[in-house]
Amino acid sequence: MQGLILSLNEKNNAPVIIRGAMAHLNLTMIHPFKDGNGRMARALQTFVLAREGILDPRFTGIEAFVGSNTTEYYDVLAKVGLGRWNPEKDSLPWIRFCLKAHYYQAQTLLKRVQRTDAMWDKIEKEIKKRKIPERTINALMDAAIGLRVRNPVHRADTEISYQVAKRDLKTLVNEGLLIAKGEKRGRIYLASPYLQELWAQSKINRPITDPFSGAADYEPGGQIDL
Repeated sequence: MQGLILSLNEKNNAPVIIRGAMAHLNLTMIHPFKDGNGRMARALQTFVLAREGILDPRFTGIEAFVGSNTTEYYDVLAKVGLGRWNPEKDSLPWIRFCLKAHYYQAQTLLKRVQRTDAMWDKIEKEIKKRKIPERTINALMDAAIGLRVRNPVHRADTEISYQVAKRDLKTLVNEGLLIAKGEKRGRIYLASPYLQELWAQSKINRPITDPFSGAADYEPGGQIDL
């Protein structure tokens, strides 16, 4: 552990993403704690990147990818470490795993942003076609991605009165874009089947290619939550 701490504080010209991966691997293989070594190792990897100014949690850690590919994660650790501290073993498979994890998370985020942009365009067209106030776009976008829309939230987002917000939401219900559930203060608004269909049409179907194998249809563990 003393050697690991010294190595973390040394000046190192290796790319920070590699240094983070190696910090993760080394702490895992040293296995200094009775429990929680994996969690601490992943936190250390995040810390190494954060120390270099990479602060967005979607890029500082690989938790999302590991959560969807747990078996592969443990398999590569077993291959590289053989269950204990073996610094003479080739760490390249582990480096590739970590690079792939960061790549998949970045690509997943890109697809999500592109889908959101596509949906935003669809909602703007619907609003224009139906002559609905433009201020309702955020409420429709929230509902489309599965959030519950409420009058107070719509008021806060648009800085309008209770009555105006109530009228907006009623209009969206009458136009078949939202569905109202509940009564009075407990009322919420959800995406209508039509709005859900628009969201489904906005999905980006481009597969994420494994940067090391070139397998075009490799989608690890399904959805990755960032």
